[in-house]
Amino acid sequence: IVICPACAELAILLRKGLWDGEGSSMDEVHGEQIVYPNSGIKPELPVEVPDIYRNEYREASIVFPLSPKASAALSRRCLQNFLQNELNIKKSNLSKEIEEYVQSKNLPSVISEAVDAIRNIGNFAAHPIKDTNTGEIVDVEPGEAEWLLEVLEALFDYHFVQPMRLQRKKDDLNKKLASLKKPLMK
Repeated sequence: IVICPACAELAILLRKGLWDGEGSSMDEVHGEQIVYPNSGIKPELPVEVPDIYRNEYREASIVFPLSPKASAALSRRCLQNFLQNELNIKKSNLSKEIEEYVQSKNLPSVISEAVDAIRNIGNFAAHPIKDTNTGEIVDVEPGEAEWLLEVLEALFDYHFVQPMRLQRKKDDLNKKLASLKKPLMK
């Protein structure tokens, strides 16, 4: 138990290492992780992202250290809610919804390719898929679950953050143009 130097609140650290059973500190610390408060692995999404997606993203981030598989499943659910609610893409499953989204002609390739990759990673999280060589069940790796969170960040930046920030700049410019009695931008 420690006190956070930034906010002066209680924090609990989980330390991994060697302890000889005497004294209050470890002989060798191999790693440590803050277990309380659990803030997840990612910062909060910008305020331009609607609360429903910010909350789902936050939940996927918070569970990541405990279960990358659960984080990946929550990230996929967040993506599906976005596709259905914001873009009105409603198919029989997420894979088909992703397919329709990535076929959109107006997307940057970086976004469409990253979202398309969610289809593959998500199948590991949702279904027990066996490795064709070893027969072992393929699990979601922490790097893959973290990448899903990064894809959601990029997706939300493209669809919510950038358009709203550009609109605010345009509005500011139009105010200036109006004060100069110049034609406004459309």
